[in-house]
Order: sequence, then structure tokens, then C-alpha cells
Amino acid sequence: MDLGLTDRACVVTGASRGIGLATSRLLACEGASVLLVGRSGDTLSDAARALGGADRRLRTLALDVTSPDAGERVLESCVGHFGRIDVLVNNAGTSVVRPLQELTEEDWRSQLELHVMAPMRLMKAAAPAMAERRWGRIVNVCSSSGKRPSQTNVAYSVTKAAELSLSRAFADAYASQGVLINAVAPGPVGGELWLAPGGLADQAARARGVSREEVLESAAARQPLGRLASEPEIAAVVAFLCSEAASNVAGAAWSVDGGAVPVII
Repeated sequence: MDLGLTDRACVVTGASRGIGLATSRLLACEGASVLLVGRSGDTLSDAARALGGADRRLRTLALDVTSPDAGERVLESCVGHFGRIDVLVNNAGTSVVRPLQELTEEDWRSQLELHVMAPMRLMKAAAPAMAERRWGRIVNVCSSSGKRPSQTNVAYSVTKAAELSLSRAFADAYASQGVLINAVAPGPVGGELWLAPGGLADQAARARGVSREEVLESAAARQPLGRLASEPEIAAVVAFLCSEAASNVAGAAWSVDGGAVPVII
């Protein structure tokens, strides 16, 4: 299928690894120009090299997306490199294993800044620029725990629920102007966040007093598919929602969770 992304100007946050890197790879393979955004310039350079390095359709921007001026800086960089902005993927995010009573005020603030205020600022900057051209796609990478709260980190769940609501609010405001805004809600993904040393699997193992393998087996067993997702599986849905083919999808919160959340919406 031709997704109609050739020469589209795309921004992906959290692009140096995980779902963000997988999404950037798919968009680039579809012929899009991609601005990879992340906090570490060195890590972004490594990611760009992995995607083709010298290709002038790939650019990087080292930026903390929680900065108050992040929206303007991302828009300025994308327009400066590619002449416009067509696609924004708000993917930057993270979590830790922390029981409700151990969450601090700073934990709540940092999760809110990363999962709500950052995508809000980027959408606030990008959506009007897209609307001027009467074409745009924004995809917010949320989480199944935004639909069904998880005790693993309630602050993460609450802010992901807020991000889902934020996505719908912006979708309603801009759909008539040709800017289609949607969210995806992955379940557990077998990538760096879960599997890296010290990641969620190791944190959960320490918290529960079990082995890392038991944590991963338990997480997989809770999914109707019986396994964790892969990063390319999530990226494939994100890329579709960025495409011309998704021309009748707006305000959706697509579950990409292997059936983990037992609802039909």
C-alpha cells in the first residue's frame, strides 16, 4: 500500500530509540522527510546514522520537549529544514515502577509535563501551521494504562488518560481544517523501556521479589495474544495514522495492545 507520505515533512519526538526510532524508520522508508527530536544529540546522531545517516531527508534536533518553548523550536526547525510541517508524532514518554503511596509531588509533575504539557505545546504550535495548508496528521503515543489504570505507576496512567483526552479535544478543533489528530494506546512493548538493564522488567522484579523472567512471563500471559508487542508493530499503526490512507480517521484512540483492554472502543 502506498501511504502517500512521499516528501511529507514529519517530526517524531523520542526518536532516538524504541517506538520513536521504529516510527522514524517507517516514515523514512515511505519517502518522508523526518526531524528526529530527542534530548541527547549524540544518541540522535547514532539514530540518524542507523536510518541512513547522510540522507538529507533526515535531520535531528536535540531538545527537551518539556521546555516551555519546545513547540516553537520544533516548528521552526522543521520548517527551516523542510519548508513546512505535515506530520507530528508525539512519542516522547517514560515510566518507572513506583507504588501509589511512594509517588512524590515531583513524580506527578514530571509525568504531567512530559505526557500532557509537552504534546499540548507541540500541537498548539504545529496544528495551526498544518491548518494553513489544509493538511496535517498528528499522532499521540499514549498507553493502554490510560484506558485502564495500572498500579505500576498511577501518575503515568493518569497523565496518559489526560493525553487521550487532549488528543480528542485537539481533534475536534482541527478536523474541519484538514488536520487529523489521533492517539494510539500500546500495551506492554518488548523494547528498551521494558527489557533494558534496570528497565521496567527489572524494577518490577525487585518490587515483587521475583525473577525478571517471571515478570515478563506474567506480563505476556495477561495479553490475549500471549506476548508483548514489538516496537515495529506499534510503529506500523502510527505510520498508517500519519498517512493519506487514514483520511477518515479523526479523534480515535486506537488500541494496539494485543487485546489487553477488554473494551470495544
